[in-house]
Amino acid sequence: MHIVTPELLLPSWTKEVDLSQCPASYTVNRCQEVRLLAIADHFCNLYMHFFPDRKPLLVCPVNECGIKKFVSTTLRCTQLPYPEFCSWEGCASFVADHLTLEPLEPPFDPPRFLFSPTLVLQSQRGTCFDFSTLLCSLLLGAGYNAYCVSGYATKQMCLQDKSLQEFPLLATEVKDMTTEQKPQNNAVKTPRELKSRFEKRQEEKKQAEANTALLEKQQEAQRLQEESERPPPDMLLGWRVHCWVLVLSGSCGVPEDFFIDPLTGRGYSTTDENFLGIASIWNHENYWANMQDRSRCCTDLVYDLENTMMWESVLHDSTNQPMHSWVSEITLKQQDLETRWPEGVKTIQYRKTKQERFAPYLRPDGLVTRLTTYKDLDCTHASVVKEWYRHRHDHLEERELNKDTNVTTERFRPAQRSVYSLKSHRYVTLTAETEREMEFDSCIRVDRLVRRVELPLEMTETFQDRDDFLYYRHVVFGQHVQLLRPGETPELGSRPIQEVVERFHRNRSKPADEDMAERVFLLAEERIKVTYHLVDDGNIPARRNFIKPREATETQKAQDFTRDMVSGYQRVDPFTKDAETQHLHMMLLDLLKEEKEVIPRIRDSEKEVRAILASRKQEESSIELHVTIDSSAGIEKAHRQREDMECLAEEEHQSLQKEMKDILAHFLVELDNPETLSQSDAVQLHQDCMAYLQHILIDKANLMRAHVEKEKQELQQKQQWYQQNQTKMTKEDKDKYLAYCAATTSRIHVLELRLSRHKDTATQKYLALDAELRQDPRLAPHFL
Repeated sequence: MHIVTPELLLPSWTKEVDLSQCPASYTVNRCQEVRLLAIADHFCNLYMHFFPDRKPLLVCPVNECGIKKFVSTTLRCTQLPYPEFCSWEGCASFVADHLTLEPLEPPFDPPRFLFSPTLVLQSQRGTCFDFSTLLCSLLLGAGYNAYCVSGYATKQMCLQDKSLQEFPLLATEVKDMTTEQKPQNNAVKTPRELKSRFEKRQEEKKQAEANTALLEKQQEAQRLQEESERPPPDMLLGWRVHCWVLVLSGSCGVPEDFFIDPLTGRGYSTTDENFLGIASIWNHENYWANMQDRSRCCTDLVYDLENTMMWESVLHDSTNQPMHSWVSEITLKQQDLETRWPEGVKTIQYRKTKQERFAPYLRPDGLVTRLTTYKDLDCTHASVVKEWYRHRHDHLEERELNKDTNVTTERFRPAQRSVYSLKSHRYVTLTAETEREMEFDSCIRVDRLVRRVELPLEMTETFQDRDDFLYYRHVVFGQHVQLLRPGETPELGSRPIQEVVERFHRNRSKPADEDMAERVFLLAEERIKVTYHLVDDGNIPARRNFIKPREATETQKAQDFTRDMVSGYQRVDPFTKDAETQHLHMMLLDLLKEEKEVIPRIRDSEKEVRAILASRKQEESSIELHVTIDSSAGIEKAHRQREDMECLAEEEHQSLQKEMKDILAHFLVELDNPETLSQSDAVQLHQDCMAYLQHILIDKANLMRAHVEKEKQELQQKQQWYQQNQTKMTKEDKDKYLAYCAATTSRIHVLELRLSRHKDTATQKYLALDAELRQDPRLAPHFL
């Protein structure tokens, strides 16, 4: 017994799949299936008799071959051999990503067709019923007590419409470029603010009133905006048919019942307002019709399937025999798992946001996700574009472009071997001496640099955990003063330094009034200002201003230091004497020395910025992706490399054979290619050829031995580095170190095996060449 449906009634997208190769179970019903169809038809007739006001149940839909099948037999319990399919989140996420929705037509009736999960996986298309069938099959295989649910839902849920939803994982705005590091406990103490408390309370009261009025105004504007953006009422509310998955508690550690929407892969409470009613549920063993009151949607439903007053089953104990699915084994290739989305791309539209996701290695730049935020609901004016990358050699993980300010922010993953240890880079253009902000991994850098903020005429650097207690350096530059010809551009790095400000944390080994908190080198004014840390019971820190003596010139001698060149404030202590002139002079000499040393550091910072920008331009112009060995792309790359190596080895072998066949050609040229050889020439040729081979074998052995020693030396250096830094390393750094050691040890082992094999075969090659030469017709007469 089977019913053949005309091919024209099948959806058009099914014609893209070759159905001629379907197994016999797809085209013919077995005896058990015929009996199940008869029982199901009888159940449907009784259901419509007792509930004529309800819609017919989806019990025996038609498959892709036009054959009626009992809906429970379309489920095929499958456990795929991939870790992510061990949890409901992984199964639901894959189904939602891998398939494209075909809306129901009409939206208020169940579909006439229910296709096999194998066809759905192959075509990557289907209705919500096809989505749920595939997801339920995977969940049953993973051990969950899962059921397909046929019911009613909202329009947004049925059509996978997220245009009115906020993107759930929208990242927060990037912090302001000028934000400085939070002050630490040992930072410079600020003087107490001398201000009236009454006036302060009055100001706070006025500010609170203004904030309240502003908040009310914002709430009213938001309410008006929400009313204007509210969609029109749905005329089919409560009638739209939808299919989802129910997971009951008790299996796989599930604490309570919940729904899974297969279109989005999200879990919902069984009382969620998006689900408006349930008509029936089924799994691979039975089918149940809902007999409970539907007036309160799904709020009061009880999922006690053994209670016949609430759920009426198609199969009872007397007729319930183990059913066999007519669906073939569900399989999934590694490449399909990695491609994930149809053709490797999927776009989801949210409220003022569009998300684009790409399969790994699909894009040559490594792009895997793009999130575009718009200013309007029509999504015509982009505001912010965020992009996430993977597998890039330049370690780029995220890039954000603000369309309003044209500011680009790049973030990089931690990399042990990164030259500059760059963590993030915020800029407008990749041109030096323009506005930008760079953040670094201070734990890896020698100078402990954390952040560098650059403006056209300013540069600010922040440090952390330095031995000299320096944590802040601010540089003010002057304008370029260069005589340029028309069309020439000024030379970078030639900006004159006018002012340098350096700040230090408290050094507890020194008295506070002798511990420098800030020093300012006023190069343009030939002065130096020093501020000391505040003592515990003081209000004003000690300060000193130095006027630099005039240096010697051709016409004038150097100016002598005098007490008048120093001014400032110092706390009066009756038990201490004022600083002597010689002591002040020594302080000034030390400051002048520090001034000379800080200028090269600033120039080095400028050079580093230019080097980073040049490196980023080069990396963006020639993007390279590294391929992981466990991916299909990595396996394919390894296979290609193996084939290339085999071809290269074969070419080398053929070239060697050719040289062996005429190994005397090179040496005969030196004798002007005589037609006959004398006894002495033959012996000399034999000795030269053997010496030549011996030289080649020795050089090759030395080269392989040097390679082994180099790998061992690098491994030893890496182990020493680990011993010095293991207390400061994160778990990820330690894992990378262990992986590096394992890979290097494996390479050393392989190289040593090759060297040993080379030594073993060298003697054989030597004897083989000797035999070859003695059998050569040009030398053989002389060795008889």
